[in-house]
Amino acid sequence: MALPLALAGQDVIGQARTGTGKTYAFGVPMLQLVGKPRKNRKKPRGLVLVPTRELALQVTEDLVLASGKLGSRILTVYGGRAYEPQIEALKSGVDVIVGTPGRLLDLIKQKHLDLGQVTMLVLDEADRMLDLGFLPDIERIIKIVPEKRQTMLFSATMPGEIVALSRRYLTRPTNVRAENVTAEAEPTTLTTQFVYRTHRMDKIEILARLLQSTGNGLTMVFCETKRACDMVSEQLRGKGFAVAAVHGDLGQGQREQALRAFRNGKINVLVATDVAARGIDIDDVTHVVNYDCPQDDKTYVHRIGRTGRAGRTGVAVTFIEWTELTRWKVINNALGLSFAEPVETYSSSPHLYTDLDIPEGTKGVLPRASRSRAGLEAEEIEDLGETGRTRSRDRADRRGRSEREERRERPARTRERRRTRGGRLQDADTAADPVEQQAAPTAEASDSDDRATAEPAAGRRSRRGANGAALSDALAEIGPAVSESDAPPTVATTYEDAADDIEADDIEADDIEADDDAIAEPLPARRPEPERIIPPSPFVVVFKSPDLATDDDDLAPSAAAERIQHQQQRRRSNRSQPRRTR
Repeated sequence: MALPLALAGQDVIGQARTGTGKTYAFGVPMLQLVGKPRKNRKKPRGLVLVPTRELALQVTEDLVLASGKLGSRILTVYGGRAYEPQIEALKSGVDVIVGTPGRLLDLIKQKHLDLGQVTMLVLDEADRMLDLGFLPDIERIIKIVPEKRQTMLFSATMPGEIVALSRRYLTRPTNVRAENVTAEAEPTTLTTQFVYRTHRMDKIEILARLLQSTGNGLTMVFCETKRACDMVSEQLRGKGFAVAAVHGDLGQGQREQALRAFRNGKINVLVATDVAARGIDIDDVTHVVNYDCPQDDKTYVHRIGRTGRAGRTGVAVTFIEWTELTRWKVINNALGLSFAEPVETYSSSPHLYTDLDIPEGTKGVLPRASRSRAGLEAEEIEDLGETGRTRSRDRADRRGRSEREERRERPARTRERRRTRGGRLQDADTAADPVEQQAAPTAEASDSDDRATAEPAAGRRSRRGANGAALSDALAEIGPAVSESDAPPTVATTYEDAADDIEADDIEADDIEADDDAIAEPLPARRPEPERIIPPSPFVVVFKSPDLATDDDDLAPSAAAERIQHQQQRRRSNRSQPRRTR
């Protein structure tokens, strides 16, 4: 119905359910208007605005297929890719541009794109563009395009904002609907719908069994957040499924890699946010799973519209948690469905196997004999010269695993142990050490019976003795020496106190044995130990407020004394007053 009007040059508002072929409704008239390419014509004459990058690629593929005989030059313009290839294509000349508003405005601002000769403007999925906040950008582009043009607006739903936009920028448009008024948001009847009330911790098990149902082909799983997409894809991959994620945190190359692998059958599960819920047309999608409850009825319609397209049948399964039950009731009433009270379902519920045709005995892990998909790694990632982020949980996990494997392959580091004496490094020439020069006469002065034991102590000074000397030197700098009566009774006690400050790595078994022998020997006369610093008692009064009272000051009476004094005064006054007589 829209083709005759569009070919006649009239403005059109097209409204139809998703999957009914709206792309060719505006693509064929646009290619007919542009005609065959000419060498002297480099500026575009047709412009198609779409909300997402994936939809831009799909519209371009459809237009290239439709223009096979004409050979029209069609360029896709969207963010996340390098500017240079798009600029070179614009310089060589294009006939039709399909792009997102952001990158189009960037190229216009850089003076690489001129829309002065555009004769046909198309807004595809206009309601989605308004939801994403593209209305200011759309208005800026419409003001740049010449006023004398043909404008067409296509959308699956028609909210009030779209009606206001059409009245403002379209000239006497003709509204074409491919369905009745009451079925504006009604999902396709070729899709069998199931709604289950599930528990959050059991949803992944139900999904794993659903993916093994009879007749299951390609499956799209929709999540609410990017983090949920990563979590679901990671858990399904651990269960043996060939899965990939598509969301906004992925680079454009990764998103296109996942979609190509999904179209080619290298993976059979695509976990995505609502970025893939609009306009993505992939054949053989047999199941759509709403892992998280949709935000509204329009989102639900577009999600389950990925299956049951072009006369095919499909299955749509929606998981509703207890906290999402109120939101689902609003969606159910808006669409007129019969799932106001979803049945409580677990991964072991018998009706789950019966409804979805799951074989009996199916577990939550895909058997190894059924893992025939090549996987996402079999699809090469294209270098697009990306300008945005390429962060994702899967890539971070793979990078973390590679770093851990590298760390395991590294040789173990050997620690070089350096021995110290009295806090100083031990050199090869130990004769210059003053501590050892002091210990040498000690070994000579020992008894002959213990000479064998004293010689090792003189040749290699014990660590405890060295650290004790270092501690004595440090304490000597702090305070004056004390009398011999205040000194500790034995030097061994000082050694034990000093041993607490020695690191455990610097003590060896042979040193401890040598220390025991050295302590057994009579030690030489040493200078008196310095006075130990003993902290003051915590109960000592640090500050006492001065007493400012003098002997001439009178003490203030207490409250009880004042009360007694007041009562006595009242008694005296009563006695002094004369008694009344009749």
